[in-house]
Amino acid sequence: MSRICELTGKKPTVGHKVSFSNRKTKRRFYPNLHIKRFYVPEMGGWITLKVSAAALRTINKKGISACLKEVQEKGRI
Repeated sequence: MSRICELTGKKPTVGHKVSFSNRKTKRRFYPNLHIKRFYVPEMGGWITLKVSAAALRTINKKGISACLKEVQEKGRI
């Protein structure tokens, strides 16, 4: 299961874990993802999406229909 937000496209980034002795080892920074169900009135049903916390804030601001329309225009879905 990939750790990619279905609306914003956020995915893990790579960085360093730095110890007290300043040794650097590779690590991954994962996005804050949640699996949520949304009711879409235009479709007349529920959809399940894996979205980041930032995408949830955008959905609360614009609405799920507007966000899905933007994603379709960008070609992610």
